[in-house]
Amino acid sequence: MLIAVHRPCSAVTDGDSVQVPTMITSFQKRFPSLSRDTTAARFHTHEVGPNQCCSAVIQEISAPISTVWSVVRRFDNPQAYKHFLKSCSVIDGDGGNVGSLRQVHVVSGLPAASSTERLDILDDERHVITFSVVGGDHRLSNYRSVTTLHSSPISGTVVVVESYVVDVPPGNTKEETCDFVDVIVRCNLQSLAKIAESSAVEGKKKTFM
Repeated sequence: MLIAVHRPCSAVTDGDSVQVPTMITSFQKRFPSLSRDTTAARFHTHEVGPNQCCSAVIQEISAPISTVWSVVRRFDNPQAYKHFLKSCSVIDGDGGNVGSLRQVHVVSGLPAASSTERLDILDDERHVITFSVVGGDHRLSNYRSVTTLHSSPISGTVVVVESYVVDVPPGNTKEETCDFVDVIVRCNLQSLAKIAESSAVEGKKKTFM
């Protein structure tokens, strides 16, 4: 279930440090048991420079956090749930260490061909993964993505928060840029939910066989 899309930077000045307050408040109200979880506030804070925009998408998934994280943490295999990507190759590092570089190729029909991306954070304890776009044939310059997972002990679900900051391409507005990126992020997270929930169901079936 998609919870919400938030664009915290629409009312702030370029150069401000944005903490996505609306998103965090909504997150904590919906899941009171996680109100002490400081991961979202810590990692979903972006320095928004001149001519940049940022946004965040929140997705609830009915699966164990270990199942969801096993898919999300694979920097070397993003196409497992990001269906706008057709292939990925690790070109530096092993894909599991900070600083690793990957080159992804995008499916036809999008205004991009390839993207070179660097793994900035991979925290298995806090369930945080961050990457930055450092090259490639596309229009999303200086794109930085942060994804965090949050487990709810009461509901048994996982909340995935993905935020980003990116340059606004020439000829586009901040709103247009966010509209485009939000669609991709939303589709990716909905795909992730389907994959993780199906895997969780299959896992339960095997335990009873």
